[in-house]
Amino acid sequence: MVDFNIFSVLMPEIIIAMMALIVLAIGLLAPNGAGKGIMPITAFSLIGTLGYTLYDFFYGAKATFLDGMYMHDQFAVYFKILFLVAALLVVLSSGAYVQRFAEHRYKFYSLLLTATLGMMLMAGAGELITMYVGLELMTISFYVLVAYLANDARSSEAGLKYLVLGGTSSAILLYGISLIYGLTGSTELGPIASTLGANLTPASFLATVFILAGIGFKISLVPFHLWAPDIYEGAPTPVTAFLAVASKAAAFAVLIRVYLLTMNTQSFSVTGQSLLIVLACLTMILGNLIAIPQTNIKRLLAYSSIAQAGYLMVGIIAGSVAGVKGVLFYAMIYVFANMGAFAVATHVSEQQGSDQIKDFAGLWRRSPLAAVVMTASLLSLAGIPPLAGFVGKFYLFSAVMSQGYTAIAFIGFVMSMASVYYYLSVVKVMFLNDGEGLPDVPVQGAMKFTLLFTMIITLAIGIYPTPLAQMAFAAAQSLVK
Repeated sequence: MVDFNIFSVLMPEIIIAMMALIVLAIGLLAPNGAGKGIMPITAFSLIGTLGYTLYDFFYGAKATFLDGMYMHDQFAVYFKILFLVAALLVVLSSGAYVQRFAEHRYKFYSLLLTATLGMMLMAGAGELITMYVGLELMTISFYVLVAYLANDARSSEAGLKYLVLGGTSSAILLYGISLIYGLTGSTELGPIASTLGANLTPASFLATVFILAGIGFKISLVPFHLWAPDIYEGAPTPVTAFLAVASKAAAFAVLIRVYLLTMNTQSFSVTGQSLLIVLACLTMILGNLIAIPQTNIKRLLAYSSIAQAGYLMVGIIAGSVAGVKGVLFYAMIYVFANMGAFAVATHVSEQQGSDQIKDFAGLWRRSPLAAVVMTASLLSLAGIPPLAGFVGKFYLFSAVMSQGYTAIAFIGFVMSMASVYYYLSVVKVMFLNDGEGLPDVPVQGAMKFTLLFTMIITLAIGIYPTPLAQMAFAAAQSLVK
């Protein structure tokens, strides 16, 4: 007998999978007439799925099915909302940019939906093989998207680098999973935790290192971050935005579930915690310091995203409901702040053909809305009140301090202050440099809506964070017992 409850639970994944195939089919069957209609079709499908997922978050029931392979809880649904919001913002902000792909734009949107599907599978995975399948579905889609500018040498180089390094990291992760299976006889997270118990062995330590390394690559933790600046710079700007926001959040969804359900057992409490603390400190410090001398806006945002990953690690180190709540809250506001910054970068790049920070000179005069949105986004990433980033960092640092990790909170605070320097250097160029000879870059259509929406949400959450904080708390509670 067919279990229709499974279909209702998996409805977001089913819709996204179907729309990815439908968009691809439309492009193949009507390559000449379907180009302009692909973007609205993709956007409306994401809006519809997002509406269903929001309803599911508040009224859906927690469930585990397929013998524990897949989890349906508020934690997973929260991340699905995040992925859908990020994908929708990328679609809305990339309309003009994607026109350069001509007849291949339908493949771009189909791959975008496929990557989103992989992220959703990662968030709900209750065992390691399901997680790995979702991760590879996401990553393989990104291999193609990163190299999508076929006539651009930088894009082709970025795609090749990402393919080689991504394949290596996937192999490392898979080897860690194989070690776990050899030790426990299972790939399900619950049985793994109960089987490992307090028996810390060299093999289990090695498995921990390999799994953290594999996931750390996707998050771009130091020292697994070296791929990020080159790939971010060479990839199409909308792809860079999606890669920096959604794929990072998907990897964090996996890390939180795997860490709290397996590595945070008695056998891994010292080993896993020590590794995470070292990685978080290195990531915050190096990410911020190396961002300072950057002259390319995409490379600056790449190192900024590395530093942001370090901040998010702070909440995982806390290992509490408050810590997970902080990660979830910050991950969501990071979507709006980062997407606002990348949307402006996409618009300027499309209009001027440059990603150099110096070419943002006089943006306040040439495009006031773009300059204001970029400023709000960067200050939110820096954690300046009353923007949302300040509240997010407050939740993260207060959660880890309540667990006695004061030093790492202090490092995070100091590095946040250091980040203000390079964020304000971009603001300085936009408002104080004259930009003589550079063209006006007016914002219109879906891009204008995207910029206004991200700025309003960033400011609104900073002033009144309660609704999102309550959602993050409920999602954290569904995972952390």
